[in-house]
Amino acid sequence: MSLNPEQLQEHCEIILKSPRIKNTIVVLCEGAIPDIEGRRSPQAYKKMEEMPDANFYKKCVPRWWTEKLPQFFNCGDREDVINTYFTLPILHEQETQDTKNSYLDPDRLFAMIDLDLHLLQKINYYPFPETEAIFCDLYKKNDYPFPDTEAIFCDLYENSEVRSQNAALHRIWITGLIHKEAYFITPELQSIFDDSPNYPMYQDNPVELNSIYMDMADKISSDPDLKNNLNIQRALARINHCLNCADLNELQDSWKTEFQNTSDETCKHQLIMALLTIKKAKDYWGEIKPPVDWSGNDRQFRDQLSLKIGEFYSKQSSDVKSHIPFFFKTLYEFV
Repeated sequence: MSLNPEQLQEHCEIILKSPRIKNTIVVLCEGAIPDIEGRRSPQAYKKMEEMPDANFYKKCVPRWWTEKLPQFFNCGDREDVINTYFTLPILHEQETQDTKNSYLDPDRLFAMIDLDLHLLQKINYYPFPETEAIFCDLYKKNDYPFPDTEAIFCDLYENSEVRSQNAALHRIWITGLIHKEAYFITPELQSIFDDSPNYPMYQDNPVELNSIYMDMADKISSDPDLKNNLNIQRALARINHCLNCADLNELQDSWKTEFQNTSDETCKHQLIMALLTIKKAKDYWGEIKPPVDWSGNDRQFRDQLSLKIGEFYSKQSSDVKSHIPFFFKTLYEFV
């Protein structure tokens, strides 16, 4: 965890006193927090939505959403996001009682965190020892209906689709794929890579997403995150709707055989989504590089590419198969 109690309080107070959150939805997400000379600056927070990951989610806002747009705030790692989510309403209540400024509407507060496999994050707990508690008694009022991130995932998704009947129950959303980077290489994005004027490259060749999926599958049996027995069982349970396997070796072989031999595009898409539910895409996304004549660095190239991908999602229908557009459809009901 990167934020101690004092840093968490300072971080939350800057958000509460940001005029841009007045009468709007606030979405907390993972990503670096502005830090100038060791101290957080309200001026830096004004540019928060220009930073990864907030800038990606901002680009994903549907084109039809034109007024009272949601406001995005990076909050550090996944644990920091959760702590911020529960601390903001507490400080808001205190600010209101003390007649200080708070622009937050607690009923319009949401969070988006990354799915993981080996790191199960608890939800209902107080993160600091009571000797360090800033507002311990208020914090203990927290009674979120889902105890951990896997419980959120299991309630929110089924067979790689959003369970629409449950969406309204969730204020803390979790990605349906492992980390947001998985949404940078989903099958429908092949055209983004093909049509890019700067020719994104993967291992010295133009990006071919099917090749990336095969590389990912080749590493299933040797993946350190999957070698833990509990993680194996969790992974197998996530994808048993399309592959019923007993161990990692069988999973790897079965996935590759099915993927290479099927001509059914629906089946192939289901296999890809299942893979992205158990295998991290972040390292493979990091191998996507610009062409040799690109003048910037690799990270800047990927950041620009991710914003184009965000724009792609902003144009998609809010189908249960489209996790991010469906998330925004759910948010819009609270406008």
